[in-house]
Amino acid sequence: MSCPVPAPALKDLPRVAGDLKSELEGFKPTNLKNADTQEKIVLPSAEDVAQERTHNALIAGVENFKSSSLKRTDTREKIVLPNAQDVAAEKTEKALIAGIEHFDPSKLKHTETQEKNPLPDKDVVLQEKNHLNLLNGVEHFDKATMKHTTTAEKIVLPDNEVIEQEKGQRQLISGIENFDSSKLKHAETCEKNPLPTKEIIDQEKSA
Repeated sequence: MSCPVPAPALKDLPRVAGDLKSELEGFKPTNLKNADTQEKIVLPSAEDVAQERTHNALIAGVENFKSSSLKRTDTREKIVLPNAQDVAAEKTEKALIAGIEHFDPSKLKHTETQEKNPLPDKDVVLQEKNHLNLLNGVEHFDKATMKHTTTAEKIVLPDNEVIEQEKGQRQLISGIENFDSSKLKHAETCEKNPLPTKEIIDQEKSA
């Protein structure tokens, strides 16, 4: 049997702050302002209605589904046999694996490894010496051994033949640029189709 819980003493009750207590005691309901509550009802859009109808139709179709309308079917398992190429590949792979697993290292023959260090021939040695001498000469080159030289610039004037060619080219370009097509004369083109002679006909027949 549970013991009754004694009521708390007045001193144990929680106390309200003095400023809050004074505000609560001096509160007047007449100070409240009147406010009108507006209820807003949002109607669903056409898309929402269509989705709801589709969802309800789907649920109704699942709930009212009749399993008696299903037709009985027989499942047939087909075993595809490998062709000759697959069989040959499988045999080769098995033979390779068996050979690796049952490999006997005692059948290997003993071999000795000989290290060869071929010496360079005469031509290679000579090329190496020339290369080293060239590098040595570049690295230890003394600029003080150089002599001062003066560079003379020569301007080669064109001869008479080059000048005449330049003049002719300029006249040709000027004539083409300033050509007056109104000075051309009208000409008529006559097409000639010569008939073969008797000799040509005889040669053609004899051929």
